[in-house]
Amino acid sequence: MKLAVVYWSGTGNTQAMAEAMVEGAQAAGAETEIFSVDAFGVDKMKDYQGFLFGCPAMGCEVLEESEFEPFFTEAEAHLNGIPVGLFGSYGWGSGEWLQDWQERSKKAGAKVYKDGLMINNTPDDDGLAQCREFAQGFVNDSRINP
Repeated sequence: MKLAVVYWSGTGNTQAMAEAMVEGAQAAGAETEIFSVDAFGVDKMKDYQGFLFGCPAMGCEVLEESEFEPFFTEAEAHLNGIPVGLFGSYGWGSGEWLQDWQERSKKAGAKVYKDGLMINNTPDDDGLAQCREFAQGFVNDSRINP
């Protein structure tokens, strides 16, 4: 499986999660590349069989609005039948942004893995281990990678 980890991070928390996701996916045998969202255009999506998308909760529990939201809105048209895992950090709220994001992805036809992964604020060693495990599970899931 060729996998892209695409993320936006304002404080470095979601970037740390993305880097741990890469470690986990590679440990499970996936060819994995990491991109900040500003370095990854929708035109590159055809080169990958799956995606781990990372974005923290912003404002009133929404995706980051200036870079990530416009990218993801365009990407939705390319997600039908594609394995997708969602992750991000948050500092408040109950995870509505991740739940809404999952529903959007499912409506676009994506094969959404589990319930996504959210970590409160800066991921500690346990949080980074959860990221690696999430990515390994994503790669090894028979629905995702038959």
